[in-house]
Amino acid sequence: MAYHSRLKHVLISRLSIRPPVDEDPRLLSSRVKAIVLVILAMCAASSGFSSTIYFPGIPDITVDLDAPSIATTLTAALFILFMGLAPVFWAAISDYYRIRRFLFIVSMAIFGLASLGAALVNNIWGLVVLRCVQALGASCGQSVGAGVIADCYPIEQRGAAFGKYFFGVFFGPLIGPILGGFLIMSDLNWRATFWFCFAFAFMVILMIIFIYPETYRENDKWDVALPTTVKENEKQQEQSVEEDEGGGDQDSASTQISSPATPSTNSKTSGTIAAIPHNDAVAKKKKPLNPIRPFLYLRHPHVLLASLVMGVSFGAMFCVETIIPDLFENNYGFVPWQTGLSYLGAGVGNLCGAFVNTFLSDRLLMHARAKRGGRAMVEDRIAINLWPSGLILMPFGLLLFGWGIGTGMSYWTGIIGFGIQNFGMNQMMTALSAYLVDSAPGIGASFTAAANLVRMLFACVLTLCANPMVKAIGPGWTCVFLAALTYVSMGCLILLKIYGARLRHYSGYEQKDERE
Repeated sequence: MAYHSRLKHVLISRLSIRPPVDEDPRLLSSRVKAIVLVILAMCAASSGFSSTIYFPGIPDITVDLDAPSIATTLTAALFILFMGLAPVFWAAISDYYRIRRFLFIVSMAIFGLASLGAALVNNIWGLVVLRCVQALGASCGQSVGAGVIADCYPIEQRGAAFGKYFFGVFFGPLIGPILGGFLIMSDLNWRATFWFCFAFAFMVILMIIFIYPETYRENDKWDVALPTTVKENEKQQEQSVEEDEGGGDQDSASTQISSPATPSTNSKTSGTIAAIPHNDAVAKKKKPLNPIRPFLYLRHPHVLLASLVMGVSFGAMFCVETIIPDLFENNYGFVPWQTGLSYLGAGVGNLCGAFVNTFLSDRLLMHARAKRGGRAMVEDRIAINLWPSGLILMPFGLLLFGWGIGTGMSYWTGIIGFGIQNFGMNQMMTALSAYLVDSAPGIGASFTAAANLVRMLFACVLTLCANPMVKAIGPGWTCVFLAALTYVSMGCLILLKIYGARLRHYSGYEQKDERE
């Protein structure tokens, strides 16, 4: 009997759309959390490597499908655009229905089927459409992934988790051309890259079905309840509307409702302490699903500023990534597999950036909090390691790449320069992604999706402009433009660091421990 009961529980947890979460996800074992992070990083990496894996085969695609150059450019640009739009819908569905795992299965199935179609297509415009569908499927991990991390990790451990997660996100676009360079050497030519994407999606789906747990965290169920003043409770009722817009996403900083407790006094607040039953504290009315609602979060200044900084950092990386094949083939005579290997410098830069983030991010957060007597402040995420990354490393890496190649120096200058730029970008993206989740009690996935839209719009525009700019003004001045954009974005970061708390207060996202 016990065996049948256990088997039934396993089947429900594996086959249900919304399986029960019987244990607080933050109390999962380190081993299970590691599995969650690995599979999550694989889902997020699918968008990255699939965006670039076919780059070395673009000349062959142009010939085989008799494609105009604008069409082959659109296979990359529209993929990036849809990568910016689609995550908002995944995040809205995840927050509204309070599910994670099932969405990963559906999204990877869409990605796999679109990849299969791309491997068999014989028309360039069909390939353009399939690339858009492929982006739709691959985009889930980049928005819902932030929610999963907030499910499983408290704020004090979130920085290290984001560092490991974003290694997969950023390593994907860089490992893609390397894989593609070798895959197109097979008899299947460029089609082999899409067959690989299909096989990868199938493998990830099996891993999710058999070993990945549902992690959606019900904060009201697992968080320790704290006493609340009458005035604070009124403010919670007002904030509950905003939380419902995000569908009740998980976050340790989310508004907490008091459980029955003995009334006490508080010298720092006026009014009587209201100890109200957990279920009757705030009556929330669930609003209809609105997939475009996360776009509206960009109206909040702190979200927009963080998104702009992330957009410039990621867009500059994608711009350089786009111009590498032509530059290395024309200036150094590289064949496709050699061009693919030239991305390894960026991969090493990302790996080092992820390692530094894992070591520093949460330590710097706790150090800043300790200097304030334990009082938390979201802007602590904008730590000292970001300033040399944005003001020195990223601009220097871009300039070394552009002028090193433009003046005929060794190809190693381009490889090393791109690696330095990626090291700095990893620092920036990881910290600001954690900042958005920490600053958005209850709606971290939706905030992340809104920021992802800005990030992908920058990448899309710069991808379309990259090669024409190089032809018009050369790689050196193109990278001067990108470095200038980086300095402008650092101005936004300075504003966020200085005025972030005020901007969040203006938007209604001030933390309780900051008010005390």
